[in-house]
Amino acid sequence: MMTQIVFYIFAAVLVLSASMVVSARNPVHSVLFLILAFFNAAGLFLIAGAEFLAMILVIVYVGAVSVLFLFVVMMLDIRVAQAREGLQRYAPFGAALGGVLLAELVLAFMHWRVASNIGDVAHLVPSTPTRSNTAAIGDVLYTHYIFLFQACALVLLVAMIGAIVLTLRDRPTGRRQDIERQHERQPADSMEMLSLPLGRSVGAMGGFLRPRRSYDIAAVPGTYGTQAYREEERELAEGTALVVVADVTKNESRDNE
Repeated sequence: MMTQIVFYIFAAVLVLSASMVVSARNPVHSVLFLILAFFNAAGLFLIAGAEFLAMILVIVYVGAVSVLFLFVVMMLDIRVAQAREGLQRYAPFGAALGGVLLAELVLAFMHWRVASNIGDVAHLVPSTPTRSNTAAIGDVLYTHYIFLFQACALVLLVAMIGAIVLTLRDRPTGRRQDIERQHERQPADSMEMLSLPLGRSVGAMGGFLRPRRSYDIAAVPGTYGTQAYREEERELAEGTALVVVADVTKNESRDNE
């Protein structure tokens, strides 16, 4: 009886918090309601005896994903008024799409029946009193569904590489290293070991003693921070750099023709 009461409490709070995720006006409040929904879902997993899934839900989704969402939303400073400007324009399309999905769910639940031989179905992993659900999940995931698991990992890897390729830009302030020169570099080229007396700091001995050419040794020539880049910046500042100016008159004559 007590288990049923706790189940209904967790389920009710889960449904309410999930509805507030999509109905809250403030994006930060939506993320907080999402965290509350995750906690209640973890409570339902505990009631079902799946403590491993409950801890994974709290650690991964609440501890990492939801907190990441919260920081991103707070840093973006989303203006809700501007985001809702096109709401009325696309509201009929959204309502029609939601109606179609609701009709599909109703039809699916109307034709849902419990199999008469559900008790005779052989489980993938036989349950024993001494076997935890963590071990059972591991057996199913890494034996029967190992190829699907590896396929999901491959899809995530491709998505990560695609996101990096799409967002990577060649900026003038980017630092790039020459891998071969980086491997050939010796410790003496980048740092200097000192034996400081007791009570004396590096600042008292003359400041930061890292060689000035330490980055130039392993960097791609001409990138940000190298000696060639600093000389180019100095020439541009002094006005002595050679600037190639295109012949505008020839281009205008070609356009007129």
